[in-house]
Amino acid sequence: MSPELTTLCYLERDGQYLMLHRVKKEADINRDKYIGVGGHFAHGESPDECLLREVSEETGLTLTSYRARGIVTFVYGDDVVEYMHLYTADAWEGEPCECDEGDLVWVDIDKVCELPIWEGDKVFFRLLAADAPFFSLKLVYTKDDRLVSVVLDGRPLSKTEIM
Repeated sequence: MSPELTTLCYLERDGQYLMLHRVKKEADINRDKYIGVGGHFAHGESPDECLLREVSEETGLTLTSYRARGIVTFVYGDDVVEYMHLYTADAWEGEPCECDEGDLVWVDIDKVCELPIWEGDKVFFRLLAADAPFFSLKLVYTKDDRLVSVVLDGRPLSKTEIM
């Protein structure tokens, strides 16, 4: 099985992130979780092209200022390997639209980790908050959503470093 190539973006304004509460698709690995906006590469797309298309499709907004923050290798059981290009954005044009994958909500950045999110996302949220340079983060989960391994820039993190 080939790895999936995706983008994930957190739009930021006034100390909040735009989050997508994934509640509209039944067969969704992210069902009931809050994540950023983004999605799968179309054939031949660059990460930036995928980002711009996916954000537009899911939010109705056109990004005018964004930054690549890292690459997240997401491993879920034996079935899923995904290379996620992680971005943040701080400027856009247009009006938000309804998303067919879930509900778009603005969430205070300091409250994001209290939401139902993937456990490993807390690691990259800390890196984003610290304005860390471009990073490579590997998150390994069991099929029951349990985080079993975190590797940051090639170095495994201990449980205390993850918390």
